[in-house]
Amino acid sequence: MRTRRGFIGTAAAMVAKAAQSPGASSALALGIIGTGRRGRYVGAMFGRDDRVHIAALSDLYDDQLEAAKAEIPGAASARVYRDYREMLASPAIDAVYIATPPWLHPDHFEAAVDARKHIYSEKPAAAGVEGVARVARAGSRADASKHIVFGLQRRFAPHYRTAHEIVQSGRFGPLLYMKSNWVSWGVLAQPFTPDPKLSAEDRRMKYWPHFKETSGDFIVEQDCHGMDVLNWFAGAHPLRASAKSGRGRRQYGDNSDWFHVSYEYPNGLTGLLVGTQLSQQRFSDVKEQFMGLDGTLETHLNYYRLHQGPGKLQQVDAKYDVTQDAVREFVDQIVAGRPGNTTAIACEATYTALLGRIAAETGRVVTWEEILGSGAS
Repeated sequence: MRTRRGFIGTAAAMVAKAAQSPGASSALALGIIGTGRRGRYVGAMFGRDDRVHIAALSDLYDDQLEAAKAEIPGAASARVYRDYREMLASPAIDAVYIATPPWLHPDHFEAAVDARKHIYSEKPAAAGVEGVARVARAGSRADASKHIVFGLQRRFAPHYRTAHEIVQSGRFGPLLYMKSNWVSWGVLAQPFTPDPKLSAEDRRMKYWPHFKETSGDFIVEQDCHGMDVLNWFAGAHPLRASAKSGRGRRQYGDNSDWFHVSYEYPNGLTGLLVGTQLSQQRFSDVKEQFMGLDGTLETHLNYYRLHQGPGKLQQVDAKYDVTQDAVREFVDQIVAGRPGNTTAIACEATYTALLGRIAAETGRVVTWEEILGSGAS
């Protein structure tokens, strides 16, 4: 029987062995932990990079492993592990991509750090405050020769980097106000009936996006992207937050339907998050806005726009998934021997999202110090 215990560490047999592909010895040998939709999607980006060899896959579910072998270039001959720790113990694995649900990130990240691998982990750092603290501690003790990155892909997009430079240069005056807008189609808010044939453990694994314990609520799992951009452009994390949230449409789980969070940053700067998964089918409005004394800057996965008065619009487009930039740079830095460690950035973005969620849950202003203190154990 499949169990969470087996996935996060109980010894299990290695299912299959396969020979390495030609030329694999000179390529970066990558192991993938978690071969769900995201794992396969980003895993395929790694697989299309000639400098990477998909050497191993680890998952609980046969259907996901088979899909990964079919969808990820070069994965057909990858070794399959039920116990991800066996994979990490292999000296043949150079790097690991962690694409498991948020509540499992601390277990998998700690193990990858201790195994001294290069790490690309999906965001958020964890689903809760204590989990983020665990990830932060593991990141701080990581081997400095290993490159560690989290999937906050906006940080790696050239047009976001240019927009960040515009804010930092003061080209549109002092930064006065920031907003992260995350209005998305409410897939998880539609009528939903869990498969009655699944065990309680399998329901927890399969339906993790519906629950705070496993996802952190959508403000953590999803909106940490926007929180990271606000922190990045502000050059700081918020000092405190007040918030409201609501629930009325979701048919399953305990996540919220919407959040409205006001963050107070240093020097009187305000950051606002408006997040919901209740928009009409296929409608999406996901972007960030930065208001300066002499203009407004808008950032989006596919563009940035700088407005500075009539006839003064500067726009740069990026019509592709910028996750490619993050994956490419991860490999670039390893190949070039320029390791870095973005654990602190990912933890800060996740703490910021949790700050907003907890402020909404408690109905009061919550400070950054309270958040860090509650995860100190």
